[in-house]
Amino acid sequence: MSTRLRFCATALLGLAALAAHASPLDKTECIAPAKPGGGFDLTCKLAQSSLMEAKALGDPMRVSYMPGGIGAVAYNAIVAQRPGEAGTIVAFSGGSLLNLAQGKFGRYNENDVRWLAAVGTDYGAVIVADSSPFKTLADLVAAVKADPTKVVFGAGGTIGSQDWLKAALTARAAGLNPKSMRFVAFEGGGEALTALQGGHVHVYSGDAAEAEEKIKAGAKIRVLAVMADKRLDGPLAKVPTAKEQGYDIQWPIIRGFYVGPKVSDADYKLWVDTFNKMMATPAFAKARDERGLYPFAMTGAELTTYVKQRVADYRKIAADFGLNVAP
Repeated sequence: MSTRLRFCATALLGLAALAAHASPLDKTECIAPAKPGGGFDLTCKLAQSSLMEAKALGDPMRVSYMPGGIGAVAYNAIVAQRPGEAGTIVAFSGGSLLNLAQGKFGRYNENDVRWLAAVGTDYGAVIVADSSPFKTLADLVAAVKADPTKVVFGAGGTIGSQDWLKAALTARAAGLNPKSMRFVAFEGGGEALTALQGGHVHVYSGDAAEAEEKIKAGAKIRVLAVMADKRLDGPLAKVPTAKEQGYDIQWPIIRGFYVGPKVSDADYKLWVDTFNKMMATPAFAKARDERGLYPFAMTGAELTTYVKQRVADYRKIAADFGLNVAP
């Protein structure tokens, strides 16, 4: 081999070695498994801004959107097509875990990805347009009792989704048959809120953080109740809980990230350590609060155990409502 060829071969091997040992934090992507504007988008943008603020990334994190099946398309893509992409994280929520419990992600289950970090929690909320005649949860319940066909509920996800279950739990707590509800399914929270403001649906059983963000941005909506154990801090502090209004319904919504099943232990640990450091900073707490999320920091093995327990709990809730349950 000539000297020139040996030099080229050595250079190529050196570049290959560098690529193999490149940090997953150099080129990063966060996949939001829905269209822009909903809770997944909020979750990705929280990571995007906080990781940059913490100077943890090489280049700015790219946020991309992969709608379909309320997370199913993204989950299947990561597991089957992109399992080893160490720089790619995917947003998930309690709704994702509920869908896994019902087998809505196809042949894959909660054991098929690596659960990375939970960065906060949200709570269910009953939301109406500013112009709505419903001023309290009791007003809404009375209207549904009087004529279920005249009140249209909108939600991100089909029957069995967490938004549907929040509405169904409200109906059941009021002594109503959830099957009597008129229900319109949307791909994500952004679409549902747009439909609410346009008068196409009358109620959105969504999330408190989503509602808070939209209100800050000028959306003409109002929150009738939050599904928390106590009133929330911040802009929604004056909104009563469902329990205060006579309906004992609580629905916490964890928000976080997972990575592909073939991401190496070393790269996974790097992500875990990075999130732990980031979530310990005052800057992250401020960014989380600004997005209406409440403290819930959990990573790695602890989060994995938590997720598997929640999926088991959701299987029981789904079975109670006669929904399909994954084996």
